Parts: sequence; structure tokens; C-alpha cells
Amino acid sequence: MDETRGPALIGRRRETGLLEAALVRAAGGAGGTAVPLRGEAGVGKSTLLAWTERQARGRGFTVLRAVGAEAETDFAFGALHQAVWALLRRSDGLSPHQRDTLESALGVRAGTPSGFAVGAATLALLGDAARTAPVLLLLDDLHWVDSSSAAVFAFLRRRCAELPLVIVGAGRPAGSAASSWSDEPVDVRALDRADAAALLADRHPGLAATTADRVLAEAVGNPLALVELPRQLAGAQQRGAAPLPDHLPLGRTLERMFAERLGGTTPEAGRLLLLGALATGADAGSGWLSALADEDARRSLERIEADGLARLDPAGRLVFRHPLVRSAVVAGASDADRRAAHRTLAAALAPDDPRRLVHEASAALFPDAALADRLQEVGRRLARRGGDAEGALLLERAAALSPDPADRARRLTWAAVMAARGGQLRHSAELVAGLSGAPVPADVAPLFAYARVYVDQSHRVDFASSAALLPAALDAMTAPGADTFGGLVEQVYFKLLLSATHTDDPCAWRALERHRGSVSEAGRLCLRAWTDPDPAVAGELRAVADGMTEEQEAGASWLLLWTASALDCPGGDLWQRLTGLHGFATQGSVAKAKCHEDFLLGRWEQAAVCLREAAVADELGYHANALMFRYYHAQFLAGRGDEEGLREVERAIGPTATRARMRFVLDRLAHLRGLAALAHGRYEEAYAQLAPVAPGSAVPPAAPAERPPVGPPWRHALVLDLVTAAVHTGRHAQARAHLAAARAVGAAGISGHHAFLVAAAAAVAADDAGADEAYRAAFAVPDAERWVFDAARLRLAHGSWLRRRHRPGAREVLRAAYHAFRRLRADPWARRCQEELRAAGEQVAPEPGGPAAAAEEGAGPAALTGQELRIARLAATGLTNKEIGGLLQLSPRTVAAHLYKVFPKLGITSRAALAHALGPG
Repeated sequence: MDETRGPALIGRRRETGLLEAALVRAAGGAGGTAVPLRGEAGVGKSTLLAWTERQARGRGFTVLRAVGAEAETDFAFGALHQAVWALLRRSDGLSPHQRDTLESALGVRAGTPSGFAVGAATLALLGDAARTAPVLLLLDDLHWVDSSSAAVFAFLRRRCAELPLVIVGAGRPAGSAASSWSDEPVDVRALDRADAAALLADRHPGLAATTADRVLAEAVGNPLALVELPRQLAGAQQRGAAPLPDHLPLGRTLERMFAERLGGTTPEAGRLLLLGALATGADAGSGWLSALADEDARRSLERIEADGLARLDPAGRLVFRHPLVRSAVVAGASDADRRAAHRTLAAALAPDDPRRLVHEASAALFPDAALADRLQEVGRRLARRGGDAEGALLLERAAALSPDPADRARRLTWAAVMAARGGQLRHSAELVAGLSGAPVPADVAPLFAYARVYVDQSHRVDFASSAALLPAALDAMTAPGADTFGGLVEQVYFKLLLSATHTDDPCAWRALERHRGSVSEAGRLCLRAWTDPDPAVAGELRAVADGMTEEQEAGASWLLLWTASALDCPGGDLWQRLTGLHGFATQGSVAKAKCHEDFLLGRWEQAAVCLREAAVADELGYHANALMFRYYHAQFLAGRGDEEGLREVERAIGPTATRARMRFVLDRLAHLRGLAALAHGRYEEAYAQLAPVAPGSAVPPAAPAERPPVGPPWRHALVLDLVTAAVHTGRHAQARAHLAAARAVGAAGISGHHAFLVAAAAAVAADDAGADEAYRAAFAVPDAERWVFDAARLRLAHGSWLRRRHRPGAREVLRAAYHAFRRLRADPWARRCQEELRAAGEQVAPEPGGPAAAAEEGAGPAALTGQELRIARLAATGLTNKEIGGLLQLSPRTVAAHLYKVFPKLGITSRAALAHALGPG
């Protein structure tokens, strides 16, 4: 092999093949890839990263690198700083806003960027670098990367396909940062016996056969053990001239082995090693290294390097032979020695440096109120910079140092809120559970109520505590002179509104009405949108959003998104403005809004995004979001008439929604069952599903007005489905009644989508004399063509009406509907168009090789069941059987069985041919 590319690794053919393929793909302009490596300590992950770096440099890549460290997990964006600081300094392709965002995150300037804003700016930075060369980002010890950096790396991982960017991360099986990678990890396992023997012979060629056999048995294929264990033996033992010990050192763990080697170091060397192990960021190369001016210290460092324990890099940072050496150094030190080292490191840092406070806290032997106050202030400052997760850790440290139990509870309560906002929802749940066992101080009771409801709603999918706790919390926070906890009233109001819209709890609605005047225009508008929207609401939403500053928009983002969702109002540039604000909670809300919008606007090729977002949400502990993403995926399934897939979604989310009394989800699932029945022409069944959830089945919470209260807007979006089912079952009086009810409350004024649906329902319900004019009036509604699926359904109804009455234009209208349904892959609807066209005397000519052609021939995608087609399309994206099974809640064996049937139906023999065989979409 070319020497510039390094020697081949022993026993890593699978891993190196995957890594090289990723580099080739990026270098060839085919897009980026993320490769997460996972394995136990010493198994060779860092060696694979080094091999990848050599390969990449040989191909002209720009190589960036970051290494997680246990002592640095408290510091926001610390690992990101390692990775991109040099690149940022020489880049001139960023906008001023992007540069300010990154410099604020990295502590160069003041500012409060969020993790997602930093992610977008980092992506732009890498995109700028990728214009001249492909980029490799290497992330070692992911399990120790700080949460803020991990969120940015996860953001980059989800978008690396857009650039010639390869991200290779290595971590242990457990670790929150590693778990944010939803890609299937590449498990780096122990070497088999043959490869282990080859590695041992390569590194220790002089070992006697009996000694080599013993090392192979003790190392159990761990490469680090194979390299290090023989070094613990005397020369005679290595040659086989002296007996080997019964257990030591070979029977001990690697960390114990390194600890033994450390036992032979001098006290001065031990002190230097401990300082290096506990040092964080730039302090590794600052004050404490002045000790090296002492001749004994320099000799100690030389001995440390000679023993292969650690080395000093050009930046003055102590780089350990392996993370286990660092762990062994810390574990082997006494408490007194660790506290002394922390004091030394603290003294080397500026008084306002957050790391100094962490070192001081670690050095503290007793509670310290003043230090706790300083930690709390820095934690709040980190949170304002976007480091909510790291801020929460500092608040926890402050709590541990608090002499007063009440202060400790207050700080832990804030930590729970910040952890939830920072994407650490599981940890927030642990903190809330711990606080629930003791009285919470009255002055933070509203804050604790918010933290508990946040966890209950988002993590446990339980809305019972919302109506029980939040009304009293709002009462307390809106009292004269009360603490609003940094303007938290709006977020508490939103959480209560979310609970009310999901469960229709009357107590929640009454509290929302009572506090209508205590919130901003965005809060009042959201309540109106969900209870009694009038034609002005959609326009006011745009005006409110346009009039907000970025800071105001960040705080009101959930309200704006939930308002737009209520109205079926596409967000347009609103989504772009909100993307990058705050953490997963906001971004998850943006993603949910986009999923619903994709359904409404006919972007059905994005359906699989719902499942990917559900998987990410579940990984992060946002199970309510995951449930909603699966519901939004069910919309696409229902529209396509995939009743088998719809039943699977109901089995997955129905029990949880029933337990949580989520009437919003349960009623809308009934609507989807009705929609799927309409797709297959089962109108009686459709009406039976739709009628119980029609407007009027629930009493709206708003007070009576001159017109009847509208109630939840989504119910009025059922008007077209209801009228269609009623007309086709001979219920003409009911059809007219449903239409009259929609008109009475002014449903057409709710939004553009509602205006089209009411007009479309009027056309379907019209008598022969006025039907043609009514159909044309529906298509004259502004932006009628935006609603691709609904417009195609109306064309099918219009074309059928024209054909049956032998009116001109039927074929043209039916052809337009047919092609729209085909693009949506709504096969039952497309087949009905074909039937109508044949009845009109026209044979549909499908595109050669396309989905419709396959349907004509009785083969191809149309021959697949709904489950088979769903699995095939996921497999075509490159997902493994295990990943597909996780998304669809099937076993990998079941997925494989389905694919076994899919291949012959499509006339292919491999997964690589799936995308072509399935056609577009």
C-alpha cells in the first residue's frame, strides 16, 4: 500500500471498508456520510480514527478533530471549540451573523446563541471549507463530549449529506452524546483469534509460544490489551524462560494494569499526571505548566513520556496514551490530592472563567454558600449562551454546595428546567423525581410545577398534572409583584394550552380564559386560534410574527407554531426564522409543523421524515413528540389508503393516547380511518367514522358570541370528507346540514385551506343545476392548487360528475387528478381515476417502467402490500433491517422476510436496485 496512506490494519477489513467508502463518496462529490463507531475501551476505535485521518489526508481532505474528556463535560461547546476554532480563524465566507454566533458560542464574544443556531453556523463554516476540499470531522470519546457540542455534532450528522463532509465519531456503548446519533452504529468488536495472534506477533515478535498463548487468552481479542499486557512481563517471562504469574497482571482489567504502571512513578510525576488528567481546555497549557521550569518536573515529564503514559503536545496539553490512563490517574489519586490539584488548576484561571469555579467546587470540602452563588450565576450565564445542559450541571454543583436545604431545592428546580430545555429530558425527569420526595420552597413552587409538567407532558406523555398544577402556578406568577422566573408565564400558559387542546379538560380551558390578559398577543392569539378563530386570526399571526424581535420570537416560538398548526396555515419563512432558535423542544415543534404542512401541500415524498424524527425524539426522551410524529406519518398512510400501515400506527400510539386521554389524537385517528375508507370507496364506513368527530360533537370552551363559537378548527377541516361520505350514502340532508354548520360559524374564514374545503364540499353537495358552477367556484378560491391532495380529490369528483352527464372536459379533469394521485403514490385514488377514464373511453398510458406501468402489468410497486412497499422504500434509503424494524416496530427477521418477497415482485436481486425499481417518490 502507498506509504502516505499508512499500513493496513490487522483484522479491521469491515470497518476500514466502510470508512474508505465514505471518503470515496465525499471525495467524488456524491455527498457526505456519518459513521459512528462504537466499542468498549481498548478495542481499537482511536486506531481506526487515526487510520481514517491518514487516508483522508492522502486524498486531500481538510481534517478537523475533537476529543471528549471526562473533565470537560461541564463546559458548553468545548469539543466544538477543538474542532472548528482553527477553521473559523481563517474563514472569510461566513455572514456576520454566523460568525457572531460561533464566536459567542466559543466564548470569544458575549452573546446567547442556541445549540441549533450554532449548528447552522457550523454547517455554513464547513460548507465554506468544503468549497476547496472535502472535510473529515473526527470525534473521539463521544461519550465524554459536552452536551452542547454533542447537539451541534448531531445537527451536522443529520445534514452531512448536503456537503462533501465525512463525520466519524467513536464512543463507548453508553453515553448521552453517542446516543444522539440515530444512525446504526458500527460495532467495533474484539479481534478473532487469528487476527489477535497476528497483531501480537507484529507488536511483540519475540514472545515465546506459551507466553503468546497466555496473552491471547487473557486479552480476549482486545487490541490494547494485546499491545500492553506483554510490556508488564519481565524479559525472561516474555522469552518463556521464567514462569508466568497465576493471575497478575494478566488477569486484571486494563485500568488496573495502567494503575500498576502508575504506581512506579515519582510523586512529582504523579502530580503532573493528575493535573493533566483534571485540566480542561486551555488551562492545560497555562499556569500549572510553569512548574516545568523546575528541573525535577522536566525530568518527571521526560520519564512519563518514556514510559508511554502521556506526552506534551505543541499546545502544552498533556495527551494521554489512552483514556484509560487518564481514568487510572484520577481513580488512583487520594481525595486530598485531587482537591489540591483542583486548587492549582483554579489558581491558573481568570476569576470569571467558568472552569475556575468548577475546579473550586471540586476542591471544596464543606458546603460554601458564596461559591454556590457564583456557580449559580455562571450556570445562568451559560444557559443564556445556549448551554442549558451545562448550566444545569453547574446549578446541580451549586445545589451540592448549598448549606441551606431550601437553596438546594431551588437550584435543583432550576437545574430540572434547564436540563429539559437543553434536551436532557431524562435527566430532568430524575431531578424532578428527586425533588418530589421533599417539600419544595413556596417561592419556587410555580417553577417546580412547570418542571414537573414539562417532564410529564413531554417524557411520560401524561397530561393529568397540567390541569392540576399549572392554573395555580399561573395564579401565583401573575399576582402583583410576583416572581415570573425570567418571563416564564408565557411558557407555562403554552403548556396549559397544549394540555387543553389535547385533552379538552374544562378546568384547563377556564384557567386559560382567566389568564388571557396576562400573556402577550401571541398567547391570546393562540387561544383564539384553538377555540374561536375568526377571519382575522391568520392575518394577525403574520403581523405578530413579523413584529417580533429575535429574542421575543424565541420565547413565543411554541405559541406561533401551535397557532399556525391550528389554522392549517403553512409557515413559509416562519419556519426558516424559527429554525436555529433554542434546543430540541423548539426544533421538534418546527419539525412537527413541517410534517403536517408537507401533507397539506402534497410533499408526500417527505413522509419518511416523520419516522426519522420520531426515532430522534424517542432517543432524546421526548416521547410525546415521537407519538405526534407517528400520527403525522399516519396522515400520509391514510391519504394513500394504506389501511394496514394505519392500523400499525394505531397499535403503536393508540394505547398511550388512550391512557393520556389525548382526545385530539384519538379523534383524529378516527378521521384518518374515515379518510382511508373513502380512498377505497367504502362510504358507509367512512361516514360512521367521521360523524362522531364532526363539529358539534364537543362543546367549545369559548363564551357565546353573535355567531356560534367555532371550536377546534381541525374539526371544520372534516367538512369535505363528511359531505363526500354523506352524498355517496344518500344522506343528502345531512350533507347540507354539515355544510350549513360550517358556513354558520364562518369556517371558510379560518384559513385558505378551510376556505377551499368549504367550497369543495359545497360543490360535492350541489344539485345538478348548480354543480358545475360550484366546482369551478371551488377552484377559483385563492391558492386552491396548493392543497394538492384535496384538489386532486375534487377533480376526481368533478370529472366523474362531468362523465356521468356526458359533459365535455371530463377526460382533461380526470387526467389531471390521475397524475396528481400518481405523484402522491395514492394508488387507490389513482385506480379510481383510471376506472373513470376507461369509462370515458380513454385508456390510461402509464409511463414506461414507472409505478403506474407496473400496476398495469400486475407487477412492480403496485403488486406490493402496503407493508412491503413501506419497508422497500425505507430500505432504498440505505437503512438496515434493524433500523427499519425500529422505525416500524418489527423484528429485523420480519423485515428480512418482507424483503425476501419484495425482490421477486420487483424483478430485482439486491437492495441496491430498490430505488430504481420503486420509481420516483
